[in-house]
Amino acid sequence: MDFTFSEEQQAAAEAARGVFAGVAPDTVPSPALTAGAVADDFDRALWARLAEADLLSLLLDAEYGGAGLDAVALCLVLRESAKVLARVPLLENSAAAAAVQAYGGEELKSGLLARAGRGEMVLTVAASGRTGHDPAELAVTARQSGDEGEGAAEWILDGVQTAVPWAQNADFVVVPAHTATDRTVLALVPRVHAGVVIAEQISTTGERLGEVRLDSVRIAACDVIDAEGSWEWLRDLLATGTCALALGLGRQVLRMTGEYTGKREQFGFPVATFQAVAVQTADRYIDLRAMEATLWQAAWRIGSGAQTALPASGDVAVAKIWASEGVRRIVQTAQHLHGGFGADVDYPLHRYHAWAKHLELSLGPAAAHEEALGDLLAAHPLG
Repeated sequence: MDFTFSEEQQAAAEAARGVFAGVAPDTVPSPALTAGAVADDFDRALWARLAEADLLSLLLDAEYGGAGLDAVALCLVLRESAKVLARVPLLENSAAAAAVQAYGGEELKSGLLARAGRGEMVLTVAASGRTGHDPAELAVTARQSGDEGEGAAEWILDGVQTAVPWAQNADFVVVPAHTATDRTVLALVPRVHAGVVIAEQISTTGERLGEVRLDSVRIAACDVIDAEGSWEWLRDLLATGTCALALGLGRQVLRMTGEYTGKREQFGFPVATFQAVAVQTADRYIDLRAMEATLWQAAWRIGSGAQTALPASGDVAVAKIWASEGVRRIVQTAQHLHGGFGADVDYPLHRYHAWAKHLELSLGPAAAHEEALGDLLAAHPLG
């Protein structure tokens, strides 16, 4: 087996490192000191630099101005973004555009993809459902205004999606919804549209989330994707991208911990030389390696479409279990080894801790994915 990245994937990662090199994780007020949101918008200047570096169109085909790369390349870029806590909807925009390219109609693709790849149009995805625990597609109902078979009929959406990232700043929200025949469709809902109300919510990171309420919202048929498997594919890509963010954050936090314990002295010696400290950091390094291996397995399954005994969602579930548990253990150990310094709001570790908690719970905690994996194993016996 070949575990090396292709030249194109490595080039994407290198370009990302160049773009994120000048980004500081503390460019907005600390969430620990801010009652509301830390900022009203995402980092538009960074967004423009990502667009100039062609990192917003990684997954798009050449006809839409993209590089035609796969989920592995996107995860490499996301890993770099998390190291600096980049405040941009890179995952949501990229995943939504990729889903439109894979499953959308020609009219939708021609009107949206090139603009999304250039950063002129921002997409996000409502993937948390009503409570954050229930399936997102069950939180909204979709029905057609005419007969079910009328291709030109409008779709009418009703329901609530909670914790939608960057909802107040995106141009379109991709909303999964279920029909009376138990199909799932993806509707591209404009942020400003009749029947759409967005209420502010605040993440542990201090960033704005949105509760999106849909009251008889009418969406043209050309802006709705009803291809089978489209939502499942998009959800898997979002979960895998979240694992990449957790990996990048965990690597940076472990690096910060190594640097701190190498300089901090106790009894005349750096605390990094103490056996108890070394054992704890070694355990967290093992977490990182497991997070990394399961992430690339999941990303490869999504990008290649390879078939194994379990569907790709099984590999995604394993990756998310490791990402959720691993990133939590990493930041907890880092806080412990930093002592009181880790809680200092002038030092960025507390921000990484807040972002880690958000990533741990995003698209379901480890327990939710363990349950999903159990269901898959029951449906697809391995022996």
